Amino acid sequence: MSRILLIEDEDGIRRVLKKILLEEDSAHEVHEAADGKAGVEAFGDGAWDLVFCDIKMPHMDGTEVLDRMMAVNPEVPVIMISGHGDINTAVDCLKKGAFDYLQKPPDLNRLLSTVRNALDKKSLVQEVKTLKKKVSKKYTMVGESASMEELRSLIEKVAPSEARVLITGPNGSGKELVAHHIHEKSERSGQPLIEVNCAAIPSELIESELFGHKKGAFTGAQKDRKGKFELAHGGTLFLDEIGDMSLSAQAKVLRALQEHKITPVGGDRSINVDVRVLAATNKDLRKEIAEGKFREDLYHRLSVIVIEVPGLNDRKDDIPALAEHFLKNVAGEYGSAQKSIASGAIAALQDYDWTGNIREFRNVMERLHILGGAEISREDVLKFAHK
Repeated sequence: MSRILLIEDEDGIRRVLKKILLEEDSAHEVHEAADGKAGVEAFGDGAWDLVFCDIKMPHMDGTEVLDRMMAVNPEVPVIMISGHGDINTAVDCLKKGAFDYLQKPPDLNRLLSTVRNALDKKSLVQEVKTLKKKVSKKYTMVGESASMEELRSLIEKVAPSEARVLITGPNGSGKELVAHHIHEKSERSGQPLIEVNCAAIPSELIESELFGHKKGAFTGAQKDRKGKFELAHGGTLFLDEIGDMSLSAQAKVLRALQEHKITPVGGDRSINVDVRVLAATNKDLRKEIAEGKFREDLYHRLSVIVIEVPGLNDRKDDIPALAEHFLKNVAGEYGSAQKSIASGAIAALQDYDWTGNIREFRNVMERLHILGGAEISREDVLKFAHK
C-alpha cells in the first residue's frame, strides 16, 4: 500500500486525482490537503510515499511548500501540478528537488506513468537504505579490548584524511573490515569502495583488472573494459593482498599513484583518476623488499599510515562479545532462535590457539549453533569446535 498526499486548493481537481489514483490501485491510501499550509502540516505528521502539490494556492504557494517538504524529507517524490504552464517555474521546482511537473489537466497516461515511476523510485531508495544497513552490519567492529580501542581511535584519526593506508595483520584478522570503516568515515563515503583481491587474480590479468583494457588488446578482449582504478574514481580503491602483486603490476600502480593517471592495456591515451588507495597484506613487506619481491618505492607510497590489525590470540578478552555477535548473526541467517553460551564454553574458546583468527572463530560459532545444545556448553566446544 502506498500513502499519497494531495495538496490542491481546487476541490474538483482533488476529487479527480483521488479517483484516478484509487482506480489505478485500490491499495493506495490517498489523503487530501486544501491549501499549502495544511499540506505542510500533513506532510510533517505522516510517512508518505508520494505527494502531489499544486503551485498556485492561497496562504502558501507550492514552491514554498516544496522547499519545506524537501527540508523535512527529500526522499519523498513530489509531483508539482499547475494550470499556468510556466516553464521557468517548472525548471525551478525540479532544481529544488521535485520529481516531475505536470500541467492541468494532466494527460491520463502521463499521470499514471509518472506515479508509477515515482513510487518505483521511492521503493528503490528504501531498498538501497536497507542494503546499506545490511552491509554496515556485516562490517561491524566488535570488541572492547585495549587493542580494539586503539584500532578504533587510529581509524577515527586517519579516515578523514586523504592519506594512503597500509593495513597489516595475519589472515582472517579483519583487514577488510578496517578498510570499510576507513572508507565509511572518510569524505569519500558517498562514492564507491572498489575492492581487488590481488592474490585471486592471475598475474597475466592483474593489469587489465586494475587499469582496464581496449578491445583487441589481447585474446579474449572483445570490448573495452574499465579497470578498478577508473571504477573507483572519486572514491576508494582497496588493494587486498598487495604483497601478491607482480612486480610489473607494482610498477604501473606506482606510476598511477605518482601521476594520478592510468593507461588501459592496449590503449595509447591516459585517463585521469582521483582515488584514495588502501592496501592490505599478511606478508612482511620489508622482508619481501629485501628478497626483491616487492618494490621499496611502492611500499613507501602505500605506507603513509600503517595500521596493524591484531590477531584473535592478542585480543581474547573480546571472545565473549564476538561469540554473542556471531551467534546472533548465524541465528538470523538460519531463521532460528539465537542460542546462549555457557561461561565454561567461553573459557574453553579462550583457551584455543586461534591461528585462523576471526574468520576461523566465526566458522566455529556457526558449527556450534548447528551441532551444540540449546545452551552451548563447554563439552560442545571441546567436541565440535576444532573438527
